[in-house]
Amino acid sequence: MHSIQHLLGTVLLLFGVFVICYYLVVNGGYLLLHVLALFELRDDVRDSRWNPPFRRFSSPFYPGIGIVVPAYNEEATIVESVQSMLSLNYPELEVVVVNDGSTDATLDRLVETFDLEAVDADIPFDVPSEEIHRVYRSCTDEELLVVDKENGGKSDALNAGIWLTEMRLFCAVDSDTVIDRDALLSLVRPFLEEPTTAVASGGVIRVANDCVIQDGVVESVKLPKTGLPGVQVMEYLRAFYSGRLGLNRINGLILISGAFGLFQTDAVREVGGYRQDTVTEDFDIVVRLHRHLKETGREYTVDFVPEPVAWTEVPSTRRVLGRQRRRWYRGMIETVVTHWRMLGNPNYGRVGSFVMPFFVVAEVLGPLIEGLGYVVLPLAWYFGVLNVEFVLVFFLLTTGFGIFLSWFGVFSEVWSFNRYDSPWQVLRLLWYGVLENFGYRQWKTLVAWRGLLEYLRGVDTWGAMERTGFSTEDD
Repeated sequence: MHSIQHLLGTVLLLFGVFVICYYLVVNGGYLLLHVLALFELRDDVRDSRWNPPFRRFSSPFYPGIGIVVPAYNEEATIVESVQSMLSLNYPELEVVVVNDGSTDATLDRLVETFDLEAVDADIPFDVPSEEIHRVYRSCTDEELLVVDKENGGKSDALNAGIWLTEMRLFCAVDSDTVIDRDALLSLVRPFLEEPTTAVASGGVIRVANDCVIQDGVVESVKLPKTGLPGVQVMEYLRAFYSGRLGLNRINGLILISGAFGLFQTDAVREVGGYRQDTVTEDFDIVVRLHRHLKETGREYTVDFVPEPVAWTEVPSTRRVLGRQRRRWYRGMIETVVTHWRMLGNPNYGRVGSFVMPFFVVAEVLGPLIEGLGYVVLPLAWYFGVLNVEFVLVFFLLTTGFGIFLSWFGVFSEVWSFNRYDSPWQVLRLLWYGVLENFGYRQWKTLVAWRGLLEYLRGVDTWGAMERTGFSTEDD
């Protein structure tokens, strides 16, 4: 019995030492990315001030953009969404709405509102999607194209739009996303500066809950009043203003949000479009572009631009948020497993040698190890294997450093484009940074473990997002 207790004590001690060393390394990597992000943000802020994006008449080189909008049972909001996208400030724009087999009046609303007429021509080439019934063009807004097809899911609908647009670039957006009027003019900047090498660029996603939105325009930026959307504001700030900016500094961006990304149309067609057997198609498509372009020896860039913003409603209940985050986690594992040959492989540049391995260690394994730490280390202290100082160091490296990174994101927001401009909002952001790391962070480790179990069981469901809609008047 004594030998078993001794062995158990040794195992707990070794695990505790491993966890502390693990978080020292991971936090060092995060700190490096955040410092790199500051340099990248400094350059972006300087460029945005000296080079205003809107020069419609001074530059004839803006490439055409097709906004691809998958729509399934969106009759309540589809007209307002399309009107908003048609009013975006960009010289050459096409809005491609893909009605993905809706069972409600989505198509009828579009036909009636925009005076759609069927295009009397055959589809010029094979499209990797479910059967397309008909393609419509608006008689009142010639920039609007509507594709009516069998239901096949989001990736399938995106592929239909990508293959049918004639624009050089396409922007994949959700039907309930609100894009700032001038956002495309900023998002396209990498394609103007590096027209022969740019293949993708991503903008910032911000939380729209409690913001006042009129006619597709965010009239008043407000912080959410409830807890879950509030802490998600912090997550989004940190992810975009620190993580993606830091990766962009080393040309290692591997994720562009599916709600607001700009891609070279031919490059995405070349890799076969979006995979239909994944639940995180936005992550997969960027990794596949990296892999394909490296394997073919082509020079390319994938960029993050911190100025353009798209607004989206985030889950406000733990049930819906948990479902979303489990899907995200399953998708991370799925994409990493699919592209495992890139891990640590210098043939794929910094993406293979550094970014993918760090992503696996920090984002895939991190929540699992942290969750074990919350259970094992207090037990080890209780049984006298570890002293209390050891356990406190673990919480300092997780919760304490997490608050630091959250506040780092707030600093980046205030220092740069500052959409939350009142001192009261900044104080609330700092408070959300604390709340995020007490309770919410620990809950996410449980969600990650559940996501892992779902992946191992072969769960591939998407899960419905339940939305309450945007505020349309200032309270």
